[in-house]
Amino acid sequence: MDKLRRVLSGQEENEELGLTAQVLDASTLSYTTRIKCFIVCFAVGILCSILGSALLFLPNGIKLFAVFYTLGNVMALSSTCFLMGPLKQLKRMFEPTRLIATIVMLLCLALTLCAVFWWGKKGLAIIFCILQFLAMTWYSISYIPFARDAVMKCFTTCIN
Repeated sequence: MDKLRRVLSGQEENEELGLTAQVLDASTLSYTTRIKCFIVCFAVGILCSILGSALLFLPNGIKLFAVFYTLGNVMALSSTCFLMGPLKQLKRMFEPTRLIATIVMLLCLALTLCAVFWWGKKGLAIIFCILQFLAMTWYSISYIPFARDAVMKCFTTCIN
């Protein structure tokens, strides 16, 4: 029975990786703890994004907006590591079905900060934040079976 439980939770493949995998694997936390950490991390991410949006209207608030909005998205993305573990999360992020969405999302996160701090282009930072939102949405629906197909069907129906 223990072997079946290890196989279903993905621990059997981590045994060959040794102690490093055990340290990085969230399955060492109890189910209740993982759920609580997920909720807290996700809520902090949402609050950071909302705070960033509110800071946008301050003088020179574009930098704070970009930082807090990006930090919020990173926190929300990181929250799922508590549910499945960081190694499994990374493996799933770079599966062929999510590869493009993951790359675009991570690129938009980095480009938002570059636009604000290095290039000094406020308009470009806003565009990258919008692209962050769209990429994060597309990435998120990739976890729902047939959701991308449904969205594309609605999109093509609206265009025609």
